[in-house]
Amino acid sequence: RREFRGACDPMRMQESHDTPALLLVNLGTPAAPTAAAVSAYLDEFLSDPRVVQLPRWLWKPLLRKLILPRRSPVVAKKYAEVWLPGGSPLAVHTAALADAVRAKLPGWRVAHAMRYGAPSLAAALQALRNEGVREVRVLPLYPQYSTTTTEPVADVIAAHAGGMQVSMLRDYHRDGGWAAAVAASIRAHWAVHGRGERLVFSFHGLPQRVVDAGDPYAAQCEASTQAIAAALGIARAEVLLAYQSRFGKGKWLQPDVVATLQGLARDGVRRVDVACPGFAVDCLETLEEIAMQDAALFREAGGEALRYIPCLNAGDAHADALAALARGDEGWR
Repeated sequence: RREFRGACDPMRMQESHDTPALLLVNLGTPAAPTAAAVSAYLDEFLSDPRVVQLPRWLWKPLLRKLILPRRSPVVAKKYAEVWLPGGSPLAVHTAALADAVRAKLPGWRVAHAMRYGAPSLAAALQALRNEGVREVRVLPLYPQYSTTTTEPVADVIAAHAGGMQVSMLRDYHRDGGWAAAVAASIRAHWAVHGRGERLVFSFHGLPQRVVDAGDPYAAQCEASTQAIAAALGIARAEVLLAYQSRFGKGKWLQPDVVATLQGLARDGVRRVDVACPGFAVDCLETLEEIAMQDAALFREAGGEALRYIPCLNAGDAHADALAALARGDEGWR
């Protein structure tokens, strides 16, 4: 007779007790490229007070009665342009990255989760606890720390760690392995397509007031730019740093990537290379916003070609860098 070891099997539980776990956490994604799915996702995301720091009595009615009904159909159409057979690019590439890192960490339990949407971080922690896992390392896939992205992950850990020993890596914005991987991806792009006249790094934007309140995000974006330029063997001055994905009318980090690209085109630059080192995997913001929308704006302003350099995704060098971070001691707390 065949024997199956269930969740309460002593040997399996002992194996789980002794197996360290790594959770790769990304921001999240709608379940489908539809207005309803986008609305549900944005409602969860934008309802987090870490993300939108306005009084709930003011923000929630504005969000649900005005912003979501207007914005969700528009965003859904954007998702539809880049949707993959297996789901959204962020979901597909994050799952593939977890598989790649798992192959680099024999003896580890490696999984992925999303802060918003599915698979949820809370459910992933619960599943590990049910398996008898004692030690979990949570690695948010945000190289640069921000109170608006990294801290929401810490909030879930604090609420759902249970009896497990859970530690989190706050950032890896200057990690040598990661910077080398980004540099290698740029060199590989240049080897195939030639080098553009300018290299632009586009990071996700952030309201200026958040940085003014002490958030280190902008400083870490600059440090990342310096580290990658050094790994490329070029001067920092050869890289333009800009910010994308502005939302709302308030003051956001500058310079804005669209204004930067349009300025380059007006100055006679015809070919520009754009990389997004703040994104671990490709998503709506890189594939639709940068590679499609901003590329069109660059051409309209007089440029010829915006060549987007893909994120590291599930590449071997990326998996190596994250596995090394998981095994290390620095930064975990």
